[in-house]
Amino acid sequence: MDHNPATTLRKGWTTGACATAAAKVALLKLWGGEWIDEVEITLPKGERPRFVVAHRAEGEAWAEAGIIKDAGDDPDVTHGALIVVRAEASGGGVIFKAGKGVGTVTKPGLPIAVGEPAINPVPRAMMDEAVAEVAGATGHAPNAILTISVPGGEALAAKTWNPRLGIVGGLSILGTTGIVRPFSCAAWIASIHRGIDVARAEGLTHVAGSTGATSEKVVKELHNLPDGALLDMGDFLGGVVKYLAKHPVERLTIAGGIGKLTKAAQGAVDLHSGRSQVDFAALASRMDEPRLATANTALEAFEICPSMAGAVASDAWARIAAQLPETAVDVVVIDRAGNILARAGQ
Repeated sequence: MDHNPATTLRKGWTTGACATAAAKVALLKLWGGEWIDEVEITLPKGERPRFVVAHRAEGEAWAEAGIIKDAGDDPDVTHGALIVVRAEASGGGVIFKAGKGVGTVTKPGLPIAVGEPAINPVPRAMMDEAVAEVAGATGHAPNAILTISVPGGEALAAKTWNPRLGIVGGLSILGTTGIVRPFSCAAWIASIHRGIDVARAEGLTHVAGSTGATSEKVVKELHNLPDGALLDMGDFLGGVVKYLAKHPVERLTIAGGIGKLTKAAQGAVDLHSGRSQVDFAALASRMDEPRLATANTALEAFEICPSMAGAVASDAWARIAAQLPETAVDVVVIDRAGNILARAGQ
């Protein structure tokens, strides 16, 4: 039996796809007069998933439907959330509004203008198409007010990048394909890119990419950085560096533990344990310390040879700085307790 995660993990649907399905159901009730139990929508790449309707409500001149988000096997904070859309007639065109649990954009640099509901362009386009489809089928003009809400969305948003990106009041309605790929690297890297966009739009000249919460806390205090300058890099060093090469800032700090930054020093750009490994033979040669060749972990190697931390910092700095000629780079290596082991660069 094939246990390859790529073939056995179940895909899910984005908040944008769920909102589109909910909007279509609400519009069919508003303009067609009938509730349906299931709805099919067309995603940007042509897939046609079906959704079970989980919530219905109606009043004078409005109808509301909800879809429970199924993120498949992805550890998405919005998995199980109810995505609700209320449809009303509009004087002209499609108007999007943020209901309870959906955020509003307050900072420049995002694909949606300041003051607008945090509903991204692709979900907006999908809902525009749903309005046009139902309007055509029922003989109505394609004019609707769509108010999207997510019960409990404000609490869920606190677990996302939204507060740093200046999205207040709740979640974003997201998605570019309508599909959630389990453990999606692309989604994380896209969040890094949006973080850089917002920092640049706010005029921040110094950003920091950190591999985890401890290194982020250290680098924030070390350089007195605002939250908007902090990039939750995780394992995706390459996602930070490649984007900054095309969208530069004056200064970049990279902070992380000895294990992940040892891999960065050796040229890895994806620092995940399943996708890159420390080359202990190379490390032994670099430090002229044969015992490192048989070390089990980078932490064990550091305990054998503490001066390795300085070499890791300087080698990682050299590799990153070589790719960012317009940016002053520094690297901070920490231990698990948050103590700085070594620094290199500016």
